[in-house]
Amino acid sequence: MDFLRFESLERPGSPNTYLLAPEALCEKAEPDAVSPEFTQSARDLFAIVSRLVRGDRSFIQIDEDREGLRIRFVAVTPILRFKDDVDIQVLPNSADGSAKTPGSTLAVYSRSRVGYSDMGANAKRVGALMKKLSGATHTP
Repeated sequence: MDFLRFESLERPGSPNTYLLAPEALCEKAEPDAVSPEFTQSARDLFAIVSRLVRGDRSFIQIDEDREGLRIRFVAVTPILRFKDDVDIQVLPNSADGSAKTPGSTLAVYSRSRVGYSDMGANAKRVGALMKKLSGATHTP
């Protein structure tokens, strides 16, 4: 199974994608937003993301690489039932310990299969996922 390689990702010229990624992860693509840092370890964050993805009924055909901390799935839009592809990779904040926190972060790339514009659907999807993730990782 071939998962998306964020490091070599090249985005199309159409505005029907959304990329959330740590700074400098993607060599050939500019993220729409920089991903936050989490206090959880990469493995713990992956488990939380996996649970959230598997719990969303609009996400189908879910594939996971637990060793590589990657998830790929198809998101189905509610009204017109368009299928969009989403890839997620969870990463440690830094391999050398130079990050602000010793936790983890992630990269998310959501893109439409058809059409030139997605009317903001991919950005909304990633935003909603990040909001759920923020709630699931918050420790009082």
